[in-house]
Amino acid sequence: MPVVPLKELLDRALADRYGVPAFNIVNDLSIEAVVAAAVAENSPVILQTSVKTVRMYGRAQLFDIVHTLIRDSTVPVTLHLDHCPDRAVISDCLAGGWNSVLFDAHELDVAENLRQTTEVVAEARARGAHVEGEIEGIQGVEDDLGSDEAAVLQTLEVAVDFIQRTGVDCFAPAIGNAHGQYASAPVLDAQRVSDLVAATGVPMALHGGTGLSAEQFQDLISRGCAKVNISTALKQVYMQSSLEFLRGAEEKGKWDPPSLFTHQRAAVMAMAQEHMRVFGSSGRAW
Repeated sequence: MPVVPLKELLDRALADRYGVPAFNIVNDLSIEAVVAAAVAENSPVILQTSVKTVRMYGRAQLFDIVHTLIRDSTVPVTLHLDHCPDRAVISDCLAGGWNSVLFDAHELDVAENLRQTTEVVAEARARGAHVEGEIEGIQGVEDDLGSDEAAVLQTLEVAVDFIQRTGVDCFAPAIGNAHGQYASAPVLDAQRVSDLVAATGVPMALHGGTGLSAEQFQDLISRGCAKVNISTALKQVYMQSSLEFLRGAEEKGKWDPPSLFTHQRAAVMAMAQEHMRVFGSSGRAW
């Protein structure tokens, strides 16, 4: 199945109140493992690339890797550029085949953010792509972007106006969530998700998912968080499974890279499948 538009994935998820998992992949192995998990669960999936990963590989090479690994997939896949404040990178990725971007302009004042996001939406539409918007920074640093300072919240009216005037296809609200590991159990403003969806009909994106309970995920998804980001959990399981395997290899004095890759793949795949089941996306592919 070819890459499917973000809006198609999220409109279906919002209507039926399940969450499409959006995994921040880091290399070819993580891409293949996540897609294999989606096929095993018959789940739609979003592959997210950070600006850091795009720059590490180079846009053209990264797209070729993704395209090769999803070409024969039997489930709907979207390729999304996560948290990008750089208009040049956004334009490059849209021109290079990404069909969804998050223009992260929360550091600008709302008026300038609105103006530039409207331009990004127009640019994306011209290429058949979609846009996620944001006006409040999600607390925490991820892939060298962000801040540990608490987000400055806007009023519901300001957020609704931004969504409606820009025409974004998805919106990432700050609701007490945070990137990375939570130091303590987060107190989430779940009602804000319900209010935004009721006022706009636009699906919400949940950031800072790693560390939330299954009950928190399911409550927020039922309110309209149709896109659920998972980044830290993938990085942790990828590196922790590597460490576990390498310690064993050192003890045995046996160094076999393909066995390491198999171990990493199994760990990432299991993590992805677990999230798909919690989010209710298993069995939702078409």
